[in-house]
Order: sequence, then structure tokens, then C-alpha cells
Amino acid sequence: MPAAESLPLGAAAPHTLDPAILGEAADWLVLLQSGEASQADRDGLARWRALDPAHEAAWLRAEGLLRTFGQVPAPLGRSTLARLRRPGRRAAMGLGLIALLVPMAWLGGRRAPWPTWTADLSTETGQRKTVTLADGTLLHMNTRTAVDIAFDASARVLILRSGEILLTSPKDAANRALPPFEVRTAQGSLRPLGTHYAVRQMAEATRVSVFSGAVALRPAQGHPMVLRGGEQASFTARDISPVGEADPNAQLWGQGMLMAREMRLGALLDELGRYHRGMLRLDPAVEDLAVTGAFPLDDIPRSLSLLSQTLPVRLGGYPPYWITVDRAPDRRPDGAH
Repeated sequence: MPAAESLPLGAAAPHTLDPAILGEAADWLVLLQSGEASQADRDGLARWRALDPAHEAAWLRAEGLLRTFGQVPAPLGRSTLARLRRPGRRAAMGLGLIALLVPMAWLGGRRAPWPTWTADLSTETGQRKTVTLADGTLLHMNTRTAVDIAFDASARVLILRSGEILLTSPKDAANRALPPFEVRTAQGSLRPLGTHYAVRQMAEATRVSVFSGAVALRPAQGHPMVLRGGEQASFTARDISPVGEADPNAQLWGQGMLMAREMRLGALLDELGRYHRGMLRLDPAVEDLAVTGAFPLDDIPRSLSLLSQTLPVRLGGYPPYWITVDRAPDRRPDGAH
């Protein structure tokens, strides 16, 4: 999400405001939204705002969040504020800052990035789509994916602007007088040679997994290389990574599943978070736990509930908008699988 959209109204950027002052602003926010604020409380807020320009900047941001809470589902807004009501000072600061983050995190999951809004074809968070292109190519689009299509008499070009796709070349492509098929990404391009393959646009690289046939990788400023069936590699604009074994998850998402084999819990939540519109928060104390299992992608709360059956973790928050995964208080994570 662009920075301008992730910032509430305020005179200062987040890094210029003291967290303690943000915590105080959050306390005032909670008090005013509790329905118990008196005129004396409102006068106290006015004095607090006048004490320091940083106080005023923090409150302007809080006012923006007051409007944001109006866009958050009512149960989440009410439950969050109720939990924040009159805790201890240290808890108030921590929970108050969470209150500043929850609405924007929820909205962030709801709003599609700019490439999605302007693309020829796109999917939203948690959505998958299958499209048959004009030449017979079968295109599967994963969550948060955007592509442009440019087919004419001289070229067949698919531009992956964001996300992940799974493609199957038409069986009779070799027998037809079709122009070359090319997939372009931010780092270069690739050409399939009668194949079934996946392409994922990462933050700074393109990852390609080939399941049958072959694919020619062409970094924008590097040397080309051909991947064969069962192989996987990533490339930047200049280099191609060492070739490895194709990750089954690069095509399992097309069936709505994610397979974990001794995967770090932190990495698992990163992947599941791609399909979840709300906010997922993981306790750092359990992020290195190893997870093995199959997880459905169409119901992330259900997938997370499976974790508590096999790992020393517990789920909390306000599902499905805000889900926390914490260490269970009566079990130790060391050595758990």
C-alpha cells in the first residue's frame, strides 16, 4: 500500500513522534470513545494538546483514526476499545498503539494495490481465478495478482504486474502458426517451451517453477537459461539463482491448499497472510516452531485453528479481522513439531 494511504491525518510522519506521546494520544482516544468522558476530561485533553506541538500532531492522527474506526466492522471497533478501557499505564500504551494500527491493517487487507486497480485481469485478497486466454493458454491467478495481456499478430505477451500465476500451454500450440508466448516481469521475461509452470513476482526477484516441459529465463540484463520440468529458480535483472527442486506449493495453491514440511511457523503465517483480509500477528517466541501439515487457503481462521491442535500455541484477537498466535501459557515450544 502506498505510504500516503497508510498514514492517518497528522502533521508528522510516524517516525517523528515519540511512542510515549502516541500512547498518551491513544489513551485520550479510548477515553473519549468510552462514553464516560466528562467536560473536565475534554478540558484536560485541550490542555494536553496545547502543551506541545508533538501532542497536537499525535492527536490529529488520532482524529483521523476516529474516522477510520467508522469503516471497521462494528464488533472489531467496539471490542478493541472495550479491551483498552482503563488498563495499567504500560498496558495502555501498548494496547493503545495497537488500536492505532488495527484499523489501518484491516483497511490495508481490504484495499487492492494500484497495479490491481488498473490491470486487465486481477484478483483481490483471498481470491483465485482461472481464465482461458485467446490462444488456449490456461491461466490460473493466485491471490492479489494483476496481469496485462497484449496479443496481436506478431506477439503473445502476458505482463505479470504483481502476485503469482500458474500457466499451462495449449496442447496444440506447436501445430499452430502462433507468435511466441512471453511472460514479462519486473526483472525480465520468460518463454515457455510447451509447458506447465508457475511464476511469482517477489519483492526484488521473479521465481519460476517448472512442472513439465521447459521455460527459458531471460533476465533483463543477464544471460538466459533454460529450466526443465521439476526445476525452480529465481532471477533478478542481472542474475539467476542456483537451480533447485520445484516447490509443490507453487501449484498446490491452484487446488486451494498449502503444504508445510518442517516449515517455520513464521514463514507459514507469512504465506497464509497473503490470503487473509485481516491482520495476523505472531508471537516472536514461537515463530521458529516447525510445522508439518496441509492448510486450506479458503478459510484462514480454520487453518490457524489446526495449529493449536498440534503446537503449543493459542489463538486470540478478534477473528477474522485480527488474529493473534501466541505461545500457550502452560506449554513450552522448545522442540515441538
